[in-house]
Amino acid sequence: MAKAKIRAATLGGGANEIEQAFYDALHKADIEKLMACWADEDEIVCVHPGGMRLVGMQDIRESFESIFSGGALHVNVLSVKKVESLTSVVHNVLEQIQVTLGAETQEAYVIATNVYQQTPQGWRMVLHHASPGNPESLQSEMDVPNVLH
Repeated sequence: MAKAKIRAATLGGGANEIEQAFYDALHKADIEKLMACWADEDEIVCVHPGGMRLVGMQDIRESFESIFSGGALHVNVLSVKKVESLTSVVHNVLEQIQVTLGAETQEAYVIATNVYQQTPQGWRMVLHHASPGNPESLQSEMDVPNVLH
């Protein structure tokens, strides 16, 4: 329960700020900061590209600890589409990830959906669902005009 108080005290702002804190934590491989972005709910969900559905704080934490054992993730958010309401916000993002394996750096693209809800601790992530993407995802998005009709 003490962690919830720490989270509430250290993370403020809206969904945009929580998302920025999430990606900053990935850059720094900071598991405490990353987990502080998540809601204190039993049913939070995370799906890594090609991975299983992880439910709950413990499973999500263990997955990111495993990821961070290989070092920080260098994730550039290239595009964000947002749907906002009073108590929830959905961000669909195109991520460019740089992974260093030995002396070689590889690039990968991921399409992720991040869902945030207004909780007693403030805005927090309740879902991060990521799927493999490709560089063409960004180009095809740029080719589509922003018109409703």
